[in-house]
Amino acid sequence: MIDAGNDKQHHADRAHRAEETPPPRPVRVQVATLLDGGREAILEHAGQDYRLRITANGKLILTK
Repeated sequence: MIDAGNDKQHHADRAHRAEETPPPRPVRVQVATLLDGGREAILEHAGQDYRLRITANGKLILTK
């Protein structure tokens, strides 16, 4: 059986911590800036290369 009092305290503790340290906002980067005017860029992550490109239809594709 779950103790409702402890459950409420748990949620209150989590809410209090969330108020103290808001989650970091994601970095916003303009694709045109990232691609430096081109249509493709190579992104390196954890020692691996990934290709980000703009398709003929204007969509973004990320491939390994």
